[in-house]
Amino acid sequence: MKLIQGTTEFELDRESAVAIGKFDGVHLGHQKLLQQILDWKKEGLQAVIFTFDPPPAVFFQQTTKKELTTQVEKRKLFEQMGIDVLIEFPLNMNTAATRPINFIEQILVRRIKAKKIAAGTDLSFGYRGAGNCELLQSKANEYDFEVKIIDKVCLNGREISSTYVREEVEKGDMELVTTLMGSPYSVHGIVQHGQKLGRTIDMPTVNLLPIADKLLPPRGVYFSYIYYGGQRWYGVTNIGCRPTVSANEVISVETYIYGFDEEIYGEDIAVALLHYRRPEMKFANVEELKNQMQQDREAGRAYFA
Repeated sequence: MKLIQGTTEFELDRESAVAIGKFDGVHLGHQKLLQQILDWKKEGLQAVIFTFDPPPAVFFQQTTKKELTTQVEKRKLFEQMGIDVLIEFPLNMNTAATRPINFIEQILVRRIKAKKIAAGTDLSFGYRGAGNCELLQSKANEYDFEVKIIDKVCLNGREISSTYVREEVEKGDMELVTTLMGSPYSVHGIVQHGQKLGRTIDMPTVNLLPIADKLLPPRGVYFSYIYYGGQRWYGVTNIGCRPTVSANEVISVETYIYGFDEEIYGEDIAVALLHYRRPEMKFANVEELKNQMQQDREAGRAYFA
């Protein structure tokens, strides 16, 4: 996948099918949109995602909410899906002032060479978000492109949205989050050195320090999948600051992996959260902590069985 970031001066080399959006969470609604451009890719067009960096809500200080899917996570996911080009278009005072018609002419038509455009019903672009699906459709014949408006995906009468996914992550309902996203909610990162306490109680763990902008579910213990080296492993993950053995408030994602004994410090892994077992707890001593971790491990065996 080709990544274009930090510049407004680019021009693609052939005609494209493009999807425009924030794609936070890459939930089932987003996936319906992206599947359309992947279907058009079969017609010989390159599949292109156009998104802003930072997102408009962040740039205009309309939100301080953390991200469901970080920039790095989205890049990996888009590449796995088969996207050819990801454009992270810089949003600043100059680019935010672009008139909607200029956005169509200069970016979609001239730079991206868009022949087919997939858009959600709530699409907005250009100065003050004045551009919308209706404007795109009205200019389709003039600029020789096709527009397909993708309807929202609903579950139990509610539109699947990043807001909906965020609410359920914050509740810790990971089963519903999996349904909304089509796959488990994941945290990606580089394995860090920890206190190595787990080794002394026969439960060695791998540790991630998620970036500050990543939305995490409630502190506690989860059953999880771990993806590393092209394989999937089963695990028990604690999200929190380990109050029994640590006085700091640094949040870590710490996972015991069944049947795994490799040292993978510095390696990139993903932890996919399947089920919330219990809240994080502070124990009187390490022995109590050990007993509870062993109970969690056995409960995980039963869950995965």
